[in-house]
Formats: sequence, C-alpha cells, structure tokens
Amino acid sequence: MSTRILVDSTADLNPAVQDQMMVVPLTIHFGEEEYIDGVNITGQEFYEKLVESEVLPTTSQASPFAFQKAFQEAVDAGDTVVAVTITASLSGTYQSACIAAADFPGKVFVVDSHSVTIGAAILAEYGLRLANQGMSAQDVAEELTKKRDEIRLLAMLDTLEYLKRGGRISKTAAVAGSLLSIKPVLTIQDGEIKVLGKARGSRQANNMLIQEINKAGGVDFSMPLLLGYTGLNDALLQKYIHDSEALWQGHEETLHTTLVGSVVGTHTGPGAVAVAFFSGGNC
Repeated sequence: MSTRILVDSTADLNPAVQDQMMVVPLTIHFGEEEYIDGVNITGQEFYEKLVESEVLPTTSQASPFAFQKAFQEAVDAGDTVVAVTITASLSGTYQSACIAAADFPGKVFVVDSHSVTIGAAILAEYGLRLANQGMSAQDVAEELTKKRDEIRLLAMLDTLEYLKRGGRISKTAAVAGSLLSIKPVLTIQDGEIKVLGKARGSRQANNMLIQEINKAGGVDFSMPLLLGYTGLNDALLQKYIHDSEALWQGHEETLHTTLVGSVVGTHTGPGAVAVAFFSGGNC
C-alpha cells in the first residue's frame, strides 16, 4: 500500500513532480465552447484563446463524481489518497472532494490548501515528499493542515485589463492604471485575494515582491519553492528572477518555474509573475 497525492487542475505543479501526482481537471468555458483543463486544452492553447477571445472565459469546479472516480482507482489498487484542493473560499472544488471522500473512510483525506495555483502546488509537493518517506495518508494530511498557513503566494500583474473584464475593477481604474503603467502586487490571505500595493512599472513591482518576501521572514529553502508566469512566454518572470538574484543565490542551484493555468490566468491575464514559498527560512 502506498499514499498517492491528488490535486485539482488549478494546482500548477512543478514539472519535476507532476507525473507523480493524480490530477482531477476543472472545466473551462469560452462562450459555448467547453474544454477539460489539461485534457483537451493546454495552458499554451488557453492563453492563445484568452488573447483572441472577446468574451472572458469561465471555469466550473470539479464534480464529486470526478473525484469519486479518481479515488476509486487508487483505492482499488490498494492505495490511500491525500487530496489537496484550491482554497474553499474561491471554489466549490474542496466541497466536491469532501463529498466524494465520504465514500472512502480511512482511505481518502482531503486538505483545503488555503491557496491556489503554485501555492497549492508546493503544499502538494511537500505532501509527496512525506508520502515518499513512508508517512501514512492520515499523517500526511495532518501535517499539510499544520503547514499550509506558512505558505506565501505573491504575484505581480502586468495588466489590469482582465480584472476590468471580469468586473473586479472599473474601466476608469483600468485605463488610468494602463496610462500610469500600474502593476498591482497581490497575495492570498485567509484564502482570499488581497492587494498588497500598486507599483509604477515592472522594476518597482519586482522590488515590491522582494520586499514582501523579506517581510514574510524570508524563504525556507528546505521546503518546496516554485515560481510561475501567465501568458505565452516567461520573459517577465526571467526578468524578475534576474532582478531578485540575491534572494536565491547560494540557496537554489535551479529555480523551478511553471505556467500558471486557466483559473488564475482568466483573471490576471498574460504577463503575471508569481512566487510561492514556505516562510520562516533565511533570506
């Protein structure tokens, strides 16, 4: 018997470990068109459509049936499961997983990540590390629940256009932000999106990200760390990595990066840069 780690497709995983986890996909709608996240639409294809589409896409939570099917597969193989989901405050996916898990007492344990995208991903990656060390599914779930609030997820947006299209800010604010090259810096606190500040230009925004990492007590480099980007290329992320080189130098030989998927990408648009880490280490 082994412990499998399962995530929903909003968790944008480190490419180095994604093949070691089970994934339950969400559904994406572009008007009348429906896609299964990561199945019949890739992240690259999603951003191509996002830029071209006149309508903002919507996403649907994973169903209890989708989780039940994945859980059944693992249990039938003699394994147990720890499912890590997007924060319950932003999606009903956690509740779907809990409904499905009720059919597998003692076999399936569900953890609300209190985060999203790469924040949920590094929690799941930590769970994978524990499972590979032989820890039981119940103990893994309990440890993840203890550690989840040590995760810091910070993101810089390149444009306010998609927040405007999604009704999160006014058209006037979006136009003003564009003219002034405003780059909002966001985080997840208590499972909800919070604006930490607004920078003038990408260099100032990069500096703000660095400052926020320092405020969090630095990065615990003994734990998983992941950087992400939205859009068709990672040019802005690479600029951030260069600007913040002092943070990582001497700690990480290789910084793992990944493309942030459809759920977050719908609201941020292309050109966003994000970093997720466990706080409490040394800068």
